[in-house]
Amino acid sequence: MHCPFCRHSDSRVVDSRTTEDGSCIRRRRQCPDCGRRFTTVETAALMVIKRSGVTEPFSRQKVITGVRKACQGRPVTEDALAQLGQRVEECVRASGSAELTTHDVGLAILGPLKELDVVAYLRFASVYQAYDGLEDFEVAIAELRAERPLTPETDDACVSVPAAAP
Repeated sequence: MHCPFCRHSDSRVVDSRTTEDGSCIRRRRQCPDCGRRFTTVETAALMVIKRSGVTEPFSRQKVITGVRKACQGRPVTEDALAQLGQRVEECVRASGSAELTTHDVGLAILGPLKELDVVAYLRFASVYQAYDGLEDFEVAIAELRAERPLTPETDDACVSVPAAAP
């Protein structure tokens, strides 16, 4: 590591700490030549391979933007979206792979999104699991119902409508 002050080609690490979310390491360094201190931040590069073949760095903000579209009109807060973005990043980093496809990232979003909002989950899943028709939606809804028994509080599908006056 070159010293940013005198350009000496070496430095010594004085202190190392991980950031709050654990995705980076902050190192305090000292130049043996000029004695000045400086800070470096190290992150592991996680690359995403797009459908076009182009590779770009993973972006938590892109995950949040994509999920925000699926959550449009739903009672989902920005804080919940930020937490979901962090969970997805932790999940893809835990995979141990330095390169992922956009499809892999989309699939990593599905679990946390299902816990957050099932309607947004269905919207998002219809793209990433390539639903072809109503049958795919029916199967997904049946799976959701099997995982989560309906109660009067969670049954949004059954709304009591008063009979029309004669």
